[in-house]
Amino acid sequence: MSLLHLIVVAMVQGLTEFLPISSSAHLILVPLVGDWPDQGPTIDIAVHLGTLGAVMLYFRQDVGAMFVGLLNLLRGRMTPGARLFLLISLGTLPALAVGYVLANQGYTAQLRSPLVIAWATLVFGLLLWAVDSWCPQVKRIGQLGYGGILLIGLAQTLALIPGTSRSGITITAARALGFEREDAARISLLLSIPIILAAGGYQSLEVVQSGQMALGLDALLAAALAFAAALLAVALMMRWLRHASYTPFVVYRLLLGAGLLYWLYG
Repeated sequence: MSLLHLIVVAMVQGLTEFLPISSSAHLILVPLVGDWPDQGPTIDIAVHLGTLGAVMLYFRQDVGAMFVGLLNLLRGRMTPGARLFLLISLGTLPALAVGYVLANQGYTAQLRSPLVIAWATLVFGLLLWAVDSWCPQVKRIGQLGYGGILLIGLAQTLALIPGTSRSGITITAARALGFEREDAARISLLLSIPIILAAGGYQSLEVVQSGQMALGLDALLAAALAFAAALLAVALMMRWLRHASYTPFVVYRLLLGAGLLYWLYG
């Protein structure tokens, strides 16, 4: 990889992973737009580890509470941290199950087309706008129950369609259930932690088994850049949501989707 290609991939992954605009769509489009070869599995793993580190650092109090909660669960004690751990675990199961089936059946590659990305970007962007505009903001994360997190987790399976956006669809589901904008984002980002861990672990296993794993300076640089970009993106988004809506992200999705359709059909 050239240095420019490496920087673009890392920054795109970091900036888009947690914003409701679909990181997978952007990463698929990068080699198409830049006329670059695919960055390869090692760089993919590196940038995902970088973004994982960023979200865990930003939500370190929640992550710490869930870790202690897991220990308390093993001792037979139910605490707020233990309950949060159970909620996030339950919300992760649907996407893990569906993702495993799709990956083993070879369906994921069939979805990675610019046409699918364009329409998913538009449709789910409009859905986010509608839900965010019309649904009330009456719930905080402490009111999240097992039924609610399961519905959000089921919605998360739609993110296996590139262009949907994992954060976008989970935020949409949380807002539809009446959660405040900032809390909807917090739920979405906490759900990203086990998903990234599972996806990264699965991909790492495949790479190790194929003998292609080679951790070098390129991978370390990509991870560091993705970490910095993701931390900045999360901090800015959470600050924005304290006083504003998701509309700017929807506008970006509509422009991106329309631009892709023009490129495909124009």
